[in-house]
Amino acid sequence: MLTRKILKIEHEKKKHAIRDRLDRFSKNNINERKKFLELCFCLCTPQSKAVKVASVIHAGNIDKLLSCSLSDLSGMLKTNTRFHNNKAKYIIEARRYIPDLKKLPRDSILAREFLVKNIKGLGYKEASHFLRNIGYRNLCIIDRHVISLMHELNVFTSSDPPKNPRQYLAMEDSIREFAKEMKIDVDELDLLLWSIKTGYVFK
Repeated sequence: MLTRKILKIEHEKKKHAIRDRLDRFSKNNINERKKFLELCFCLCTPQSKAVKVASVIHAGNIDKLLSCSLSDLSGMLKTNTRFHNNKAKYIIEARRYIPDLKKLPRDSILAREFLVKNIKGLGYKEASHFLRNIGYRNLCIIDRHVISLMHELNVFTSSDPPKNPRQYLAMEDSIREFAKEMKIDVDELDLLLWSIKTGYVFK
């Protein structure tokens, strides 16, 4: 059972690795191709293991992600992500938004609203994940790992996922308040919780 005390201990142990990861996100000179690669990664992670997704959604496959057919893309994703046919469709549909990725609003909330409204397959969780990976801050990636641990810490009264955007935003506000109370940066808290569940700091 995770407690506030254990959380603080874990943060002290992992904060340098977490800050290094966040620093790399923010300092990357991310061009449109790189942003699209991160977008593909976040479109493919729902209900799939991030490490498996990363084994196929990587820089070596960027040209395929940008141009290959639906059937070829679906075949490429098949063994590494669930619902590969739908996710292949999302990637192909997202290609037309590549020019928009370089002119996203600088404000994190406005950028997320644009993505959720326009890119099929991106909910608040996935859009927050994408934006964090390209250097945006102060957004919460509320996945099952975070929900489970926030429930253990009595921040959430339920371990149920958000049913709609209003619930997601309310949960996000609760996490921000908790991070403030714990004196842990909210972006660091996200990677910390993920590492506690999985055993490593990833993206």
